Amino acid sequence: MDHWDEVRKLIEARHAERLAEKLKELDDEARASVAARLPALRKELLGRFDQWDDGLVDYGVVLRVAGAATFGGAAAVASWLYRRDFAPQWAGPDNDADLILALIADRPAAWRADLAERLALRTRVPDDRGMALAPALLRETGAEPPPHDPLVAGWAGHGPGRLGDDPLLEHLLPRLFEAQGVGRVLQRERDAGDGWLGALTGLAEAGRIRREALIEGCVRRFLLGGTAIELRFFVRLHEALDPSPAEAARFARDYLRLLPTSPGPVAEPAMRRLRACDSLAIAPLTAADLAEAWDSLLFRPERKLVRAGLSWLEHSVRRTPALADLAAAPMARAFAADSAELQEKAVELAIAHQGGMSEEGRAVLREAIGLLTPHLGHRAAMALGGGEVAEAEPVFVPPPLPPAPGRAHDAEPPIESVEELVRLMPGGVGSWQAWERLIAGFVTLAGRDRAGVAAALRTVLPGPQPWDYRQETWEHAGAWLEGAVHSLTGTAPFQDAWRRFLPETGLAAPHRLLLHRAAEILRAVEEDTLPPLLLATPTHSTGHVSAAELVRRLEVIEAAGAKPPAADLQQALLRLPRTPDPEAARRAARLTSGAGRILAAWTCPQAEVELTWTCAGNGAGDNGGHDWHDRGHRHDVTLVPAATAAPTGLPLVDLMLSVPRHWSEDGHRTWWPSMLPSHREVAAAYLMPNVLRRHWIETAVGPEEARALARAGGPAGAAFCAVLARVLGDPRMPESVDVLLEVAARDELPADEIGRQAGLLLASGEVRMADMVAALDAAASRGAHAHVWRIAAAALPVLLPGPGGRPRNGLAEFVRLAVATAGWCGARGEIPEVRDMAARRGDSGLLRETRRLHDRLTGVTGQEG
Repeated sequence: MDHWDEVRKLIEARHAERLAEKLKELDDEARASVAARLPALRKELLGRFDQWDDGLVDYGVVLRVAGAATFGGAAAVASWLYRRDFAPQWAGPDNDADLILALIADRPAAWRADLAERLALRTRVPDDRGMALAPALLRETGAEPPPHDPLVAGWAGHGPGRLGDDPLLEHLLPRLFEAQGVGRVLQRERDAGDGWLGALTGLAEAGRIRREALIEGCVRRFLLGGTAIELRFFVRLHEALDPSPAEAARFARDYLRLLPTSPGPVAEPAMRRLRACDSLAIAPLTAADLAEAWDSLLFRPERKLVRAGLSWLEHSVRRTPALADLAAAPMARAFAADSAELQEKAVELAIAHQGGMSEEGRAVLREAIGLLTPHLGHRAAMALGGGEVAEAEPVFVPPPLPPAPGRAHDAEPPIESVEELVRLMPGGVGSWQAWERLIAGFVTLAGRDRAGVAAALRTVLPGPQPWDYRQETWEHAGAWLEGAVHSLTGTAPFQDAWRRFLPETGLAAPHRLLLHRAAEILRAVEEDTLPPLLLATPTHSTGHVSAAELVRRLEVIEAAGAKPPAADLQQALLRLPRTPDPEAARRAARLTSGAGRILAAWTCPQAEVELTWTCAGNGAGDNGGHDWHDRGHRHDVTLVPAATAAPTGLPLVDLMLSVPRHWSEDGHRTWWPSMLPSHREVAAAYLMPNVLRRHWIETAVGPEEARALARAGGPAGAAFCAVLARVLGDPRMPESVDVLLEVAARDELPADEIGRQAGLLLASGEVRMADMVAALDAAASRGAHAHVWRIAAAALPVLLPGPGGRPRNGLAEFVRLAVATAGWCGARGEIPEVRDMAARRGDSGLLRETRRLHDRLTGVTGQEG
């Protein structure tokens, strides 16, 4: 009887379980008949889909079930099960392993063992498709797994489960420490009571696994080499097992071999075990072993390991003075350390123990004196009886500040001819300068010759796209300009577009003012009421409009009997310089229109901006006692500005100066400083949501905004300082140093507030210490050393942790920069937080630098500059 039609229908319907039941009922002959027709069916199904589609994936399970049940040879089944077109390229393990295992349960044991080995050898990566079926089949058959690294990594990647009952444990555990890929799979294992760490240590405690085997496996894996990431799990397992000195003594030679070149996280525990063996004399190291260990440690780049090596050497030589000669060469190597602290420690040891050295040992030290800084070299040479001291580097004399570039230059005039308008219009509005020129030229030329401009633009701009007028709002200035052109050329699908597409809420106030101006132009085109010119077109590169030019423009509008658009007038007022122009004021007093009277009565309003740092973790802020050094949670920081200004009675002006809360925006954000050129701090306040980047699609503020704010007028407060501190801490923005120098050269740099904002950015982990230090060091070396000192002095009270607190990585380098700049500018005056930190016990690099700074500020002599 031919069962093919029924089998085919089940495959077409993708009923895997019913198909499995049907295939179990077939005899050998019927199964062979189905197997013979499966390849043709696969091709037929594949032909129904496009070449690049994964359409056959939907049939993958039923086709695998059909092949596993009907193909005769293990090789044929293995090949069929893992055809590429049965699963997407990046698919994980197949989810039909139990179904396949049930189907082949009645096959001979030798056949299933053969299939298990073939499937295991087909795995290529730890999350291979076969990593569900292959280990399960190996467990069922009891077959020994073939030596294959991806199989071991995949077994590890699926978690320990009930590891003690796993039949694969005896076979695969030794390979766990040899197979490539295991370390990367397990790199995130960190809880000693959970996962593989907990399972292995638990089985060792229960006697199911020998502790010695696990320790030996870790050491063996260390000796095979690898990156710190690849070895991370094995280091954690080694430390969770915590070998006793007696257990570690067996591997003393292996630990010695790890000291010179293994990754730091491996070398450190190896050093600790060796030192424990040596100090407890459980497996005393020979003098040659000790010399080899010290030499290896003092040659390493990690300061922590060099410091540990020096400590070990000091302890051993104090305990056994006869080792002083052997310690000479390692001490000499430490003279080349890249840290003044470590060099000083090595010199102290050499001087303390040179009495126990032979002349040959002291000669080794004398030969290395040239590697020391001059003041340490002189000290060592005096104690050791000679040696060539390195020449002192010339004392760095910081240069004067470079002169500031011009704050502003004349803006490019508006477009004055139809030909230029036609040429530039298709290019769009990529910058605020291009936008202002385009709308000014468009309004003036279209108001003067509507029909002529319409005819000219109709030749270069296509009609509107249908979806342009199906959107809910137009949030880009270019869309409004295109709408005005379509209305002018008669290609717009309907009128009153200015009313339909203007966003009501949600956008930042500068963005809303920009769109209001654009909507006014569109409305004036639709109603044929274009004024002869616009008022708010900037006359300077900062975005300012000179008072004299604004009065002239209003005179032109009054003479034409026209009325200026309201948003354009309010933007023009916000662009007036802060310094009054008496002659322009006298001319403004003669204006007779309502707009003229507003201009005549205008005085630059004063706006006060406050900035608060808040942390979503506990709602506290910089003024609420929040501990930014707390590593117990992630600091989800938000900068919240608040502005107050006396009402002017002009709604858009009052809106702009109130800084209502808004979300992060990227569209037109770089235009905002040009819209508030006399209110630097208010413009900066609008940028606060973009100071801290929260999502990958967001862009943080950059040097372009910082430079625009630097050249704006008005007070510079916390918001401006937060912007400048943020760009200084971004290694991708080296030009931020130029911005700092420019503001400093104008004597407008609020260095204390920048220091406070920089301190908060660093303490909360928003920027890296090394990046901030690099930027400030560059600024100091180019003449801003006094300003950098003030920045550092204001940041240190925020940065220095309280007793028991962990300092941020790189804080010692920040304090070192503070020491240098304090010396260059002759700073004096105690800082309480620095004083308290300097008084703490300890000998870390941070404490050493803090003490140097405190001594410098309090006038203690004898300190290195």
